[in-house]
Amino acid sequence: MLLEYGAESRLIEQLSSRLGVALGCTSIEMSLIPSAVVLTTLVGDASVTTTRRAYEQAINMSIVHQIVTICIEAEQNPRDIMRVEYALANVHANPYPAWLLIPVIGLSCAAFSHLQGADWAGVCITFLAASVGMSVRRELARRNYSLLIVFAFTAFVCTLIASLAFYNDFSATGHIVLSSSVLLLVPGFPYINAMLDAFKGYISMGWGRWAQATLMTLMASLGIMLAMGLLGVQGW
Repeated sequence: MLLEYGAESRLIEQLSSRLGVALGCTSIEMSLIPSAVVLTTLVGDASVTTTRRAYEQAINMSIVHQIVTICIEAEQNPRDIMRVEYALANVHANPYPAWLLIPVIGLSCAAFSHLQGADWAGVCITFLAASVGMSVRRELARRNYSLLIVFAFTAFVCTLIASLAFYNDFSATGHIVLSSSVLLLVPGFPYINAMLDAFKGYISMGWGRWAQATLMTLMASLGIMLAMGLLGVQGW
């Protein structure tokens, strides 16, 4: 769960080891790759090795925080396995409601366009494009589409709507609108995790996460270029 929801590799390894010791294990040995966890549980002279697949999920620090809290409580009440199992089974996301998240994302992109010098017409179009793009992203994610497809299609929709700035010269800062409306797709968190993993010695995890973030960036760029090509809009 930690791997699926975006925790850095050092945290995953440390929490797994601490939780195992709290539940009575001698030690926990772990190997991480971007798509799976290989874990060996040592209890005295016996050991069990298991491999678990990590499925693609959206980054969610709320879930990571809940698991950290469960680990700390397990250390305070060692060997209470039933409580840990119950707590892990009831870990759940705490998503922001759509009516709040979508306009806030739109407002953040609009604020950035304003800081970059967009006129008020451009700010309004940026708000509209980013808000609709976030709605599309949420809906595609809810339907379990691949994250790469989600990024490409969302970028395509955002760029289509942002191109309204060029219609009858509605905005004099259309190039700023185009660039600001897709900021919700910047994969900052995966890039940060990739750098942290690499610096802390988890080279394979760092490369894997960097590759994933780069692919998301490329797919978003593909969606932008496709929309600009269809509409005949020039670059940013």
